[in-house]
Amino acid sequence: MQSKRVWARAVGLERDTVIEDVREDGEVIVVACRLRRNARRRCGICGAKAGRYDQGDGRRRWRALDAGTTKVFIEAEAPRVSCRVHGVTVAAVPWARHGAGHTRSFDDQVAWLVTHTSKTAVVELMRIAWRTVGAIAARVVADSRAAHDPFDGLVRIGIDEISYRRGHKYLMVVVDHDTGRLVWAAAGHDKATLNGFFELLGPERAANIALISADAAEWIGEVALAACPNAELCLDPFHIVRWATDALDVVRRWIWNTMRRLGLTGRAKHLKGCRYALWKNPDNLTERQQAKLAWIARHNTPLYRAYLLKEQLRLVFAHRGDEAVALLDAWLQWARRCQIPAFVALYHRINKHRTGIIASVTHGLSNGLTESVNTKLRLLTRIAYGFRSTDNLIALCLLDRGGHCPPLPGRN
Repeated sequence: MQSKRVWARAVGLERDTVIEDVREDGEVIVVACRLRRNARRRCGICGAKAGRYDQGDGRRRWRALDAGTTKVFIEAEAPRVSCRVHGVTVAAVPWARHGAGHTRSFDDQVAWLVTHTSKTAVVELMRIAWRTVGAIAARVVADSRAAHDPFDGLVRIGIDEISYRRGHKYLMVVVDHDTGRLVWAAAGHDKATLNGFFELLGPERAANIALISADAAEWIGEVALAACPNAELCLDPFHIVRWATDALDVVRRWIWNTMRRLGLTGRAKHLKGCRYALWKNPDNLTERQQAKLAWIARHNTPLYRAYLLKEQLRLVFAHRGDEAVALLDAWLQWARRCQIPAFVALYHRINKHRTGIIASVTHGLSNGLTESVNTKLRLLTRIAYGFRSTDNLIALCLLDRGGHCPPLPGRN
């Protein structure tokens, strides 16, 4: 096998590329090449056939995968073409994406590494700056999403937000419940941001959405149901039970303050250590916490009733269908007449969202999958520290959780 054919395979050049020369240039290896004469020039953006315009800036280089410990570059002409759609632009080359300074194989290896190893390892192994990693991730994701519609087949989605920086910086995320993949993310935390997703989705695909899981933020429900006329909103059980836990804590603090004002400092001190006994699920209580709960049942009936209300609401979400609906209605009646102000207020809040809660217990859909994805995204945001562009951070998230991570070169 001739040496030029060996180099063509080593740097990932296709058959319509001819290697003209391989030479050393200082401490790097340069593989000079050209497209075959019969290869038609194409627009670098859309790939459509286009007529030659001029020589552009002449010859240029693309960084390829290293040959052992030596850097390798591909060198070729970079003429411009005149595209009917995009006007004058640099012609496409088969070994690199448009606007890239690296070959496809180089980009794909960096993209794979950044989702499987540490930031330091990627930078040291590939000998590039960390900011370059962000640009590569954005390029690979954009290429993948252009080839495959990320919104195709969406029926059940989850919507949530995640804080990614100090100072109330948020990402809105949308997850496909059927595949578990992240399908969309954008910087922001308001109606306009979420409307951006539904504009990309389009009315035809939005009409196919049947179920949407979300927390109880009213603006999310308003935007989602307005865009998806055939969808049901399923409120996340975790957030609903957390409302009850917060109401229980309000009761606990009120009783503790009342005892202190009445001079019952001994009982107040004993009650102060009961917080986790009241919060935790009964199956997870330690013996000491069980004893504290028994003390509350004997000496503080209002607080114990508030605890039972919290537990009864949690029990609603352990059932499905008509049984869960019956338990929810029974809980609403109990909370309405319990004469505990925090839980009477909670009754009104839950009654207002009854339709979304019933949809959740009927279809068994929660935001648990979305929260799981968010947990992984929080790790990625720490890895991505140093990215100047939020778009690069989003690309990293889509690369790892959106199914856009390419295989290692030569392994597919």
